[in-house]
Amino acid sequence: MLANAEIVRRFLELKHQVHPDVVSYIREQDDPALIDQIAAGVPEDTLVVSAEHIPGLKKVRDGTRFLVDPELEVIMGSAGTTGSVSGHEDAVHYFRNRYNCLSSMIRSRMTTMPIEALVKSPHRYRDEECSIIGMVADVRTTAKGHRLIEVEDPTGTIRVLFNKGRDESFAEAERILPDEVLGVKGKLSSDGGLFFAEHLFRPDVPINNAPFKSDRPGKAVLISDVHVGSDTFLDEAWHRFADWLQDSDAAYLLIAGDLVDGIGIYPGQDQELTIKNIYEQYDVFAEMLRDLPSRIQIVAAPGNHDVVRMAEPQPAIPPEFTAKFPENCTLVENPCLLNLQGVRVLMYHGRSIDDMIGLIPGASYERPGEIMDEMLKRRLLAAPYGMRTPIAAMKTDRLVIDPLPEILLTGHVHICGITRYRGVLGVNAGTWQAQTAFQKQMNIHPTPARAFVVDLQTLQPEVIDFS
Repeated sequence: MLANAEIVRRFLELKHQVHPDVVSYIREQDDPALIDQIAAGVPEDTLVVSAEHIPGLKKVRDGTRFLVDPELEVIMGSAGTTGSVSGHEDAVHYFRNRYNCLSSMIRSRMTTMPIEALVKSPHRYRDEECSIIGMVADVRTTAKGHRLIEVEDPTGTIRVLFNKGRDESFAEAERILPDEVLGVKGKLSSDGGLFFAEHLFRPDVPINNAPFKSDRPGKAVLISDVHVGSDTFLDEAWHRFADWLQDSDAAYLLIAGDLVDGIGIYPGQDQELTIKNIYEQYDVFAEMLRDLPSRIQIVAAPGNHDVVRMAEPQPAIPPEFTAKFPENCTLVENPCLLNLQGVRVLMYHGRSIDDMIGLIPGASYERPGEIMDEMLKRRLLAAPYGMRTPIAAMKTDRLVIDPLPEILLTGHVHICGITRYRGVLGVNAGTWQAQTAFQKQMNIHPTPARAFVVDLQTLQPEVIDFS
């Protein structure tokens, strides 16, 4: 199989730089002739060879768009659809559903075999290149610095070794998370007890993904983490934001969780509250929403500070707390998938960012956009089970990213971030709360009082600072 460095070197010899997506595509196809084929069709003034230069690779949209009237539709995550967990039996269905969804995405790009076939017939497949797909049951670093994981499919389990000497595969192996689903190409050891990995495949966003753009004017304002009731809530900045909305041409306002600061979320929180009654917190937030233009369609989801269960997916905020919310406000669950004039927006509060930052080398709260890229590569909003992010294991995994959205909106970390990964726009919308005592202690510097405005006809974002 071609190495990344070899592919880059070949393009440089042809006087071209090459985008990582193209390198990945050529490696997956395992066809060296592709380098010359791609380079032959590249215009002379091209600086970087990108996916659009791959011959025969047409942009494809993920699914059909059904335009609705009114032009706001909750595709997934309508209030009352999360259901409850009935017992450990649901966990079996949950992980099988995750495996089936994500493995089908990988299988479309590689031919694989059941793990059982390798384990039971090791001599047949010894020294032969094979491919498998499995869910990560365990991941660790060996005493010699290699990466050893255990993967399982419905037929069996096998240990997979990523050698630290293989730069291409090992760099990705260091970022493997528990409970994600991945494909591995490699060779079986002579005794059949170990699979030596050469290349790693994730479900990922297709390289030829074509985002949908609305055919009519419309703008969506994206925010998160309002934290009404906290003594660090930025009341004046919010009023500047509300005044701006009065004169704006925004059609939608999406709020990705932590509408209020909550009660008893962490020890000593009562000392940092200006509103110490949870009902009053939501009443004040409702009044803030009623002051906004009634022409704007508002969508509000819960976060880990809101008055719902912590386990994801989280149900919508109950009616007894939202009776005073305006009629133009739609309450949804976390996560939820929206259709805005045909543009899909996946809204997720983002609790799993804590786990991913702790597990992925080099990840940082200061760069939430990179974490959204990692979610999209795995096609999972939250991979590890049993860590800081509580997950309700039900019969289907609502944390799988399927279908692909045009926009992924997160919050939680209170730091604005933006990314664009293979056509998907990722936005972490920051907060409306100044730095808290805990954040100061953890050296986290929030970027508050900002709103992201996305034009649905172009999918171009604009950041407006109200601080």
